[in-house]
Amino acid sequence: MSTQPTPLSRRRFVGAAGLVAGSMITRPLFGQNAASNKLNVALIGVWGRGLAHYDSIAEENVVALCDINEARFPDALKRFPNATTYIDWRKCLDHKGLDAVVVCTPDHTHAFIANWALKRNLHCYCEKPLAITVDEARTVRATWETKKGKLATQVGMQRHANPNFNRVRELIRDGAIGELKAAYAWGNRQIPKPGYFPEEGEPPKGFHYDLWLGPSPFHPYNPAYFSGGAGANCLSWNMFWDFGAGQIGDMGSHTMDLLWNAVDGGLPTSAEAKGDAYNSDVTPVKCESHFELPANDWRGPITVAWYQGGAMPSSPKKHIDLTQIGHGAMFKGTKGFLIADFDSRLILPYGNDADMSYYKPRKKEDMLPDIGHFQKQWFDACRDPSKPTACNFGYSADMIEMMLLGLVAYRTGKKIQYDGKTGKSPDTPEANAFMKKEYRPGWNIDG
Repeated sequence: MSTQPTPLSRRRFVGAAGLVAGSMITRPLFGQNAASNKLNVALIGVWGRGLAHYDSIAEENVVALCDINEARFPDALKRFPNATTYIDWRKCLDHKGLDAVVVCTPDHTHAFIANWALKRNLHCYCEKPLAITVDEARTVRATWETKKGKLATQVGMQRHANPNFNRVRELIRDGAIGELKAAYAWGNRQIPKPGYFPEEGEPPKGFHYDLWLGPSPFHPYNPAYFSGGAGANCLSWNMFWDFGAGQIGDMGSHTMDLLWNAVDGGLPTSAEAKGDAYNSDVTPVKCESHFELPANDWRGPITVAWYQGGAMPSSPKKHIDLTQIGHGAMFKGTKGFLIADFDSRLILPYGNDADMSYYKPRKKEDMLPDIGHFQKQWFDACRDPSKPTACNFGYSADMIEMMLLGLVAYRTGKKIQYDGKTGKSPDTPEANAFMKKEYRPGWNIDG
C-alpha cells in the first residue's frame, strides 16, 4: 500500500478545519461554482465499474484510490497521479480532507461502505445494488434519513437518466392507461452455477483476497470468481448468496427502477415468490416475486411483480411477444397497458371506451426535464445538497428492500405479510432469519 502523502493544498486545509469545527459538511472555498471548488474524491474499486467513473471524477480532485488488487494501481495512477492508494476501504474512508466517495466494489460490501461513508459525513455514490439483505437496506436508509439535506447520495442505476424514464412516468401519472392497477418488470439473464467454487490455486501477489471477502463468510480462493472482463466481472460471483443477490442485484436493479420511478412505490405489505429449487449456495436463476403495495397520494393499492431467468408475465395480446424485450416493464391500467424497455414505450388501449379521448398529453413545457449526466447530477448535489438526485439512498433503499423481500419469500416457500415499520414479518417468523445474514468477526456495518 502506498504511503505517499497527497500534498496538503489550501483547499484541503480549509476542508479539514471545517470538519474539526463541525461547522459544515460541504466545504466550498470561494463559492459553489468557483474553479478552485473541487471535491476531494476517493474511488473505491478502480477497475470494473470503477473505470466508468474515470472521466467524471477527473473533473474533481481525486485524492485516494482503493482496491484489493494492487495490480490495478499503476493504470489508475496514470490517470490520477496525485492520489494516495489504499487496499482497505476502511482506512481509505479516513483519508484526511475527503469530501466524497464513489463505491465500485463487490455487492456484498456496498451497504457497509455506504453506511460508513455517511457516518463520516461523506457524500456517497454507490454502484447498485445498495444492499444484498433487507436488513442492510434498512440500515443504510436509517443513516441516510439523519443526513438528508446535508449529504448527496446516488445509486448507480445510470439508465435512470434515459429520457424514456420520464416519459413513462408522465404517461402513467397522466392517465394514459387509466387508473393504475398492476405493474410488472422482468429480466432474461441466466447464469446457472452448481455451488461455490472449490479451493484452487493461490491469490496472485498483491491480490488481497481476505479483504475481497470482507464481511462475507469465508470461502476458499478460486480464480473462477475473477474470470470476467471489466464490464462483466460481477457475473462471476454475484449469483452466490454470500456475494450478491443474483439477478435482483444485477440487471434487476436497473429494470425495476423503470417501474419504481413510474409508480412511486413504497415498502410492500406482502411478498410471495416461486422459482428454481432452493440451493443454499446460489440464488435462483428462474424466479418470480409478487408484492402488494399500499395506496399513495395519487393512486390506489397496486400489485407489483418481478420475473427473472425465463419467468415472464402474460402478454396482453397473443401477437405481442414480451420475450423479445430482454429487460422491460409493463403497466396495467383500467383502460390499457403500457409496455416499455429502457429506451422506448408503447401504449395498448383495450375495451370499447379506450379511445384515448380521456388522455390529454402534457405540453412540451410541462414535461419533466432531462436529468443529464447521471454522475454529474450527484456532483452538483455534493456542492449543494439541497439539489435532488434521481436515485438517492431513500428511493433506492425502498426499491431494493422490496426486491430482496422477494428472495426472503422464495426461501420460506410461502406468502408472507410484511411490516415496513419494523422490517419483520408478523405472520411468518421464520422469514425474519432471512432478512439479515451473519458477518465475519471484525466486520461491522455500523461503522
